[in-house]
Amino acid sequence: MKDEEQKPDATSESAETAEDLATRADRDAAGTDAETEIAALREEVAQYRDAALRGRAEAENVRRRAERDVENAHKYALEKFASQLLPVADSLDKSAQAAAELGDEAPGAQALREGVELSLRLFLDTLERAGIEQVDPAGQTFDPTYHEAMSMVDAPDAAPNTVVHVLQKGYTLNGRLLRAAMVTVAKGNG
Repeated sequence: MKDEEQKPDATSESAETAEDLATRADRDAAGTDAETEIAALREEVAQYRDAALRGRAEAENVRRRAERDVENAHKYALEKFASQLLPVADSLDKSAQAAAELGDEAPGAQALREGVELSLRLFLDTLERAGIEQVDPAGQTFDPTYHEAMSMVDAPDAAPNTVVHVLQKGYTLNGRLLRAAMVTVAKGNG
């Protein structure tokens, strides 16, 4: 009887152990599933975070680009109008040169010269307040960015590649070339 009593106890222990193992296996499987699910969710969160950061960066870039476009529109809105005013500056400049060549002997020549020079100065000051600056490269080294060479001449008293004569002055609008200066350049020796 004792053997019989022990057998059921051993069987019940085996049964409990099997149940414990099954429960533990279910828990481990559930834990592994939970860990896999957590890892997947973390990956998804990282993807959403990355997408959010990229979206924020793109929005910031669009904002900066729009600000720069608006700034350029304000800065260069006068470009077409200014280009149309440049012949007026050229005419006043030529008039001032012609008045200076007349000399002071002719009646009213001095008053004419002073009036034209004053008008030219007033006009150039007005252009300057609008961000338009005159490029007068006489005596400077030729710079193809701001000068357009119309011809090259022998000029023994000038350094090679130097502007010796300005045919038409150039202009910039807020630092950007509006019209290149037309110039004559000294030839190099040789």
